[in-house]
Amino acid sequence: MSHTKPLVEDFATDFDHADPQWVSDPYPIWEDLRTRCPVAHTNRYGGAWFPATHELVSRVAKDTENFTSRSVVMSNLRPTDEDLPAPIGIAPPITSDPPFHAIARRLVLPAFSPGVVNALEPQIRALCNRLLDDMGDAAVVNGGTQFAQYIPVGVIQQMLGFPLEDIEMFLQIVIDVLDSIDSSAEDRQATADKNRAYFEKQIQDHVDNPRDDFTSYLLNAEIAGTKLELDHVIGTMVLTLVAGIDTTWSAISSSLWHLAQNPDDLARLVNEPELMDVAVEEFLRFYAPVTMARLVAKDHDFNGCPMKKDDWVLLGFPAANRDPEVFEDADKFIIDRRENRHVAFGLGIHRCAGSNLARLELKVAIQEFIKRFPTFTLENPNEVTFSPGQVRGARNLPIRVK
Repeated sequence: MSHTKPLVEDFATDFDHADPQWVSDPYPIWEDLRTRCPVAHTNRYGGAWFPATHELVSRVAKDTENFTSRSVVMSNLRPTDEDLPAPIGIAPPITSDPPFHAIARRLVLPAFSPGVVNALEPQIRALCNRLLDDMGDAAVVNGGTQFAQYIPVGVIQQMLGFPLEDIEMFLQIVIDVLDSIDSSAEDRQATADKNRAYFEKQIQDHVDNPRDDFTSYLLNAEIAGTKLELDHVIGTMVLTLVAGIDTTWSAISSSLWHLAQNPDDLARLVNEPELMDVAVEEFLRFYAPVTMARLVAKDHDFNGCPMKKDDWVLLGFPAANRDPEVFEDADKFIIDRRENRHVAFGLGIHRCAGSNLARLELKVAIQEFIKRFPTFTLENPNEVTFSPGQVRGARNLPIRVK
């Protein structure tokens, strides 16, 4: 993404989650803010706030009266009450406020229950092995573009019942929604309209050819005896695709990035497979991919900050996960960390509904990668790139496997 805006000089008074410094290594920025200015402010994106401590992030996440989830991606396209009346929002249930949120969430939970998710394990394992087979016997592989990105794409494509040949388009939709936050409001709207047309086409195909997948499930679902509004169906499909792909892609690639630089951790995972479940939680804490946005619902004072209606608030769950007030040795990756109440999947009513699926994909991806390549290193640390915006993970990730 081209960066034409002035670079940030002080993140306390002018932060930008698309600034190259924030994108490449946000952790020192967040550490500085925690001690110096626990709620940062910026006039960019029409005005926004960033709480940097676990306590303040938690307070915002659990306060549905003063903060609305009407839009959760902070960009130059800011929907007003008129554009997007609560409580449904643009992508329910993540953009829904109470009381509608509970209804919308209840609808999707069965699709992500432990039983349904665990049944996907053989399919996910087979997909990982197919991707690894496709790498052939190359000495250098790309953990991001050849492996991590295609695992959640493959899972979500089957879940929604969309054509296999469209998976590159799914990746583009993710980039449109989450990476292109610097685009103008007009450009973002035009892209959203184009992507909506694609979802409408898939819905029509499901109406003409009903089948057993999540799209058909949504089309048949009812609230109080009435089928879901088309906007609700499309919003939930967009959410499933975008949230289901980018978060897990980022978590997998960041975990591989870590292992490529930490041979002791890699050796322990290879030699002590029983560590995997605990290690997955530490990958999630230390490299938590997701930062969420809220809009201020009404003027109020928050922790001494005069928040105005429709200001953005960026909820730094990854920053909260490294708060020394909550985690011992918060800035250290401890592969066998026993106590780990991380907030990688969020807090409050909007805690990630797909967390079971994300955990399974992350675990299986790491297991299969290290089984195939028990030792590997970063080929060129300077070539590693990270995604901008609210979902952070390694993108270009050249790894030497032999």
